[in-house]
Amino acid sequence: MSWTCPRCQQPVFFAEKVSSLGKNWHRFCLKCERCHSVLSPGGHAEHNGRPYCHKPCYGTLFGPRGVNIGGVGSYLYNSPTPTPASTTPLSPSSFSPPRPRTGLPQGKKSPPHMKTFTGETSLCPGCEEPVYFAEKVMSLGRNWHRPCLRCQRCRKTLTAGSHAEHDGVPYCHIPCYGYLFGPKGGQPHPRHWPKVRRVGLWGCVDNFPCGQ
Repeated sequence: MSWTCPRCQQPVFFAEKVSSLGKNWHRFCLKCERCHSVLSPGGHAEHNGRPYCHKPCYGTLFGPRGVNIGGVGSYLYNSPTPTPASTTPLSPSSFSPPRPRTGLPQGKKSPPHMKTFTGETSLCPGCEEPVYFAEKVMSLGRNWHRPCLRCQRCRKTLTAGSHAEHDGVPYCHIPCYGYLFGPKGGQPHPRHWPKVRRVGLWGCVDNFPCGQ
């Protein structure tokens, strides 16, 4: 079974593919559209279905102007607007006695006014709840909570970019994807075998029910 790489339009075979943005790529074809640095699956930004590195390219091209794109903890401080000095001569009547202070007690300062930029939220495909920048992982072209990125069959937690996909749904490579969609009677290459307790046709993974 092979797929077509979105970058070079050449066939991508199972042993050399990485999955990102809902497509299968050659590992070295998954590059930033702007600076062409090689990206890690699930560790990059996306715009209109194209991959970008978070910094500096995505922030430079698509981030709000004047905001440091860094997820939670990025701030935009509002500096006071300077006022031009008055050129009108002051008269004695223009002075007024000082007014008593109100507000915060003596010794306490008002914190600087700031706006927090946390990034755009999206809904997790696994639980349909909002996903914020600091907790998201990207896979299959969508943002997930890390614990929600699971194999559809065995419910094992998956690593972004290191799992199989069928019809936009994530699966672990072995045994679930191979068992459900692999060639009947086939067997994966030994380099893809997981650590096993005992070996059968597909191998038995710890904490996974055997007998399929």
